[in-house]
Amino acid sequence: MFCGSVLKNRYSRAFLSFKRRKKWQLSEKKLLEDFVKILVRENLLLVPIAIQSMTNTKTQDVEATVAQILQLERAGCQIIRSTVPDMEAAKALQEIKKQIHIPLVADIHFDYRLAIAAMENGADKIRINPGNIGSAERVKAVVDCARERNIPIRVGVNSGSLEKELVEKYHGVTAEGIVESALDKVKMIEDFGYDNLVISIKSSDVMMCVKAHELISKQTDYPLHVGITESGTIISGNIKSSIGLALILNQGIGDTIRVSLTGDPVEEIKSAKLILKTLGLRNGGIEIVSCPTCGRTSLDLISLANKVETMVAEFPLNIKVAVMGCVVNGPGEAKEADLGICGGKQEGLIIRRGEVIKKVPEAELLEALRQELINWSE
Repeated sequence: MFCGSVLKNRYSRAFLSFKRRKKWQLSEKKLLEDFVKILVRENLLLVPIAIQSMTNTKTQDVEATVAQILQLERAGCQIIRSTVPDMEAAKALQEIKKQIHIPLVADIHFDYRLAIAAMENGADKIRINPGNIGSAERVKAVVDCARERNIPIRVGVNSGSLEKELVEKYHGVTAEGIVESALDKVKMIEDFGYDNLVISIKSSDVMMCVKAHELISKQTDYPLHVGITESGTIISGNIKSSIGLALILNQGIGDTIRVSLTGDPVEEIKSAKLILKTLGLRNGGIEIVSCPTCGRTSLDLISLANKVETMVAEFPLNIKVAVMGCVVNGPGEAKEADLGICGGKQEGLIIRRGEVIKKVPEAELLEALRQELINWSE
């Protein structure tokens, strides 16, 4: 029921966006037929939400930037954004693009020439705030370059950069002000005859961000990139992002997401995948369940669970793996998992769908689990 309502909302928004792009060509019936054909052809019947992250290397350092992007790809990143603060960074995109396998978004601020140079050097998308790159003529120059190459423009507005006029109008930074700012920027680009757009509205205030997305989703059918900006370190950032993204995605709002963390970007991908999987919006990837430990635990379960979580990332299996700390309740608690390990005194059990299949020394538990995953078959 939950997934059905969410997907219904997402299908509706996706169809409205498709309809707007084709409105001058096709009848309503033909529009729907073509839309369904595209979903089937591209295997998009679940309308997947793409996971994004952002590099924290110097973009000018091609080797370091490529290395980080490839690491993020392996973790499951589907779209990567890199900052372009100067012309050297813009030119570096060309070489970076040759060595990666996912779309590259150029993040631009202030200088419209950097946006143009980024597109000329292979950026798949640009992220701009039209309000901070200068006059209408400069925005038009960027739009013209994007149109020539059919490159999407992500219109980004953050609560921290809200215009003074809107702050005064709404008596502070508000969700209404964020939405009005974003839609003003969208209209500016639309007035130049371009609508290949994505909208991003973010705030570090979780509930303000949720409200802003609720408001804007009723006023536009453009794709929405969703995230809680500046959410914090691994612990606080994950909590704030999980709550915010769940409240937004649960309403069928959002097409791409980023979990913004102060830390290794790979952690953003891990968190994003788990959030989507928990919400029933993503298939694939092993789900880990583990007990919280107690006085009966006779092995280093915390270390083992962390090692298991890292190890299983390499397996594209859609199963549940349990990591339990004692042989008293472990086998019973692991029954609902597809595969499990259960620790005892200097030894442990390998459990497959509730049945103990082997006993191994504690030091061999991790490798025994890995071998089960390598040889896994439904």
